[in-house]
Amino acid sequence: MRAHPGDRLVIESPTTGATRRDGEIVGLHHADGTPPYDVHWSDTDEVTLVFPGPDAHIRHVEHGPVSTHDSSLPPTVDEAGALSGAPRLAREPNPGDIGRRVAVERKRQGLTRAETARRARMAPDYLAYLEEHPADPSLASLIRVAAALGTSVAALRGGGIDQPPGRGQALLHPQLLDLGPDECRARLSTHGVGRVAVSTPDGPAVVPVNYEVIDDAIAFRTAPDSVPAAAVGTDVAFEVDHVDEAMSQGWSVLVVGPARVVTEADAVRRLAECAHTKPWPGGEREMWVSIEPTRLTGRRIIPADQ
Repeated sequence: MRAHPGDRLVIESPTTGATRRDGEIVGLHHADGTPPYDVHWSDTDEVTLVFPGPDAHIRHVEHGPVSTHDSSLPPTVDEAGALSGAPRLAREPNPGDIGRRVAVERKRQGLTRAETARRARMAPDYLAYLEEHPADPSLASLIRVAAALGTSVAALRGGGIDQPPGRGQALLHPQLLDLGPDECRARLSTHGVGRVAVSTPDGPAVVPVNYEVIDDAIAFRTAPDSVPAAAVGTDVAFEVDHVDEAMSQGWSVLVVGPARVVTEADAVRRLAECAHTKPWPGGEREMWVSIEPTRLTGRRIIPADQ
């Protein structure tokens, strides 16, 4: 039996054969790290798998035969797409912001995952995934988790989003570590939002921009008469950082180098094709500016005993 994201499924009771229109399917995981899925119901009792749940009797509508699984041994999908009864592979936790907030609040209240999952009426595997991986849970799931923890959906989503970062408590024993070039590049990733510092006739200015990392250079789009355009022809500083409020940790990466306008037609076309998103501020911003790093440095705040 093969399972793929978006497969059409029918969920039936193992004993009566009646279709289930409540609950979630859990336990189906991709070994390559593909997140679990939600379930979208149709009027014909068919569902699209978005996040799997317990005790599901699963049949592929397009692919025919009915298959069952032991709920005590969640099925997995290997990299070839084959479904097996083996437990999913253990992975190094890499939680997202929501997962961190859920885990911190749960531990603060002295609750186990099993107890929290029971209160939230969801499978423990679902909660474990949410706490250990970057995830975008449905509103219904967040409402149940928030109720189980006695908090709010807004708090789990980061209700202080309109407040400046770093308002939480600092670590009791922090340490500041220098990041190597490879670590800096890993945190810059392929794209994101950073800040470019420029000199203008009115004085220094720091402006957020959507950036792309192309051939080790930082590129962003702007308008010729905008503040970021003042970077052209000068050495500028470009900075990206992240503050993890839940864990009281953070990092920052600084790129310093000359900025120039990208004018070559092929280079402009390549930048436009590689861009992951339009500029967040909108408007006509078709001038590409590239920063060639001459200095790449970074720092990270972590617990002293880590």
